[in-house]
Amino acid sequence: MKKIITLILSAILLMTTFLTGCGSKDNNDEQVNKDGVEDKQWSGTVKVQMIGEFKMKDSTDPVSGTKTKGVHVLKEEFERTHPGATVEFVLMGWDSYQQKTQAMLMSGEADVYQVPGISNFASQDLLEPLASYIEKDKYDLDAYIDGQIDGWKAMSSSDENLEIYGLPVLGDTRVIVYDKKLFDDWGVEYLSESPSIDEILEKAKKMTGKNPVTGEQNFGIIFRGKYASDVAMNISESLGGTWGSGFLWKDMKINFNSKEMIQALNYTKEALNYAPRGILSSQGSELFLKENNNIAMNIRTAPGFMKAIYSTGLGDRYDAALLFVNPDKGMGQAFSGSPCSIGKASENKELAWEYLKFTGSEYYQKYLWDEYMALPVLKSAREWESIKAVPQMDVMLRSMSLLWTPRYPYRSGQPRYILATNVEKALLGEMSPEEALNNAQKEAEDWLKEQCK
Repeated sequence: MKKIITLILSAILLMTTFLTGCGSKDNNDEQVNKDGVEDKQWSGTVKVQMIGEFKMKDSTDPVSGTKTKGVHVLKEEFERTHPGATVEFVLMGWDSYQQKTQAMLMSGEADVYQVPGISNFASQDLLEPLASYIEKDKYDLDAYIDGQIDGWKAMSSSDENLEIYGLPVLGDTRVIVYDKKLFDDWGVEYLSESPSIDEILEKAKKMTGKNPVTGEQNFGIIFRGKYASDVAMNISESLGGTWGSGFLWKDMKINFNSKEMIQALNYTKEALNYAPRGILSSQGSELFLKENNNIAMNIRTAPGFMKAIYSTGLGDRYDAALLFVNPDKGMGQAFSGSPCSIGKASENKELAWEYLKFTGSEYYQKYLWDEYMALPVLKSAREWESIKAVPQMDVMLRSMSLLWTPRYPYRSGQPRYILATNVEKALLGEMSPEEALNNAQKEAEDWLKEQCK
């Protein structure tokens, strides 16, 4: 166990700003020997595009000394299990990844692509539909965490329904992270596993003021002002609201000014009373996750928080709770992460499909977890000793199974920014919540009408 925990902590030190997740279990082809090597002799090269901090060769962090295996190990394993096949990687960072991926897909530069913007590419008919491949191989989609397949469904220009164009590879989610020490200082009970917005605001209010133990000024809550509209949307879901319906612009109906959304924005505005000044400009959270932290809770926190707490020895001090879900639908908050797809222009689709299945193997998923602490999307990950060694991962994995599916389609167009702008105006006091959301509704509906001309 010591060795496992050491590996976990080393991996945490290496974590970067990372969209994460994927998974599959027991999806091995029947035509393999006991070493996992296929009897079939393959030929050709599969080119794989990956986005993130990946490197081909092993590397060593200059500060921590932590070593990370390069993606050459993925190449070696795939080539070992697929005799005669060759893997070539095209590695890129997150900078302008959408435009770069678009250019690659149009020119057929690779076979397999990491496509967080899958709906955009599918609508341009740049991706290969996967239903026939899945059916032919009887590929087990149930091996993935609930919702991960549905979350990445998309539509081509000719589809009438959502279809599978990608398999999840890098998982992601948001959770509530709280400082147990501050809760103890104030004599406030820890958050329940799935707290309501009323519980959060009640406890945030109690912990705003002069800390009774340290005498320092404390604040009950923080969130990134940039994503205030996502916070409000998620709160509205807990009140029974939904973002709307439809997937294509021509079919889309939005509920930006629903009674649940108005109530949720009022809750969001109330939260400002218990937050540091500067929250709307993404300031005030500088001490959170540190030894001298002064904020009790951070809602809608990305997985990267684990890097901070474990690298500084504070892993036992901070805990996580689930964000909000719609009580009727059993899901909530924006779906995120990255899937992998086959380019429509690929000339080696059979081998590309083999690689897609490889991304859902435990070997591939454990590589991402062990080396980058990327959230796995396999149900079987819960049984990994290295996952069990990180207590916060229980909440993280459960949160991934509760994400809203299909993804909020309005976020891939102007309505996302229309809502964000008007929510900010309400939080700044320039408009009332009801006025701001009525304005957002009208502007978004006008934009949607323009897309149908």
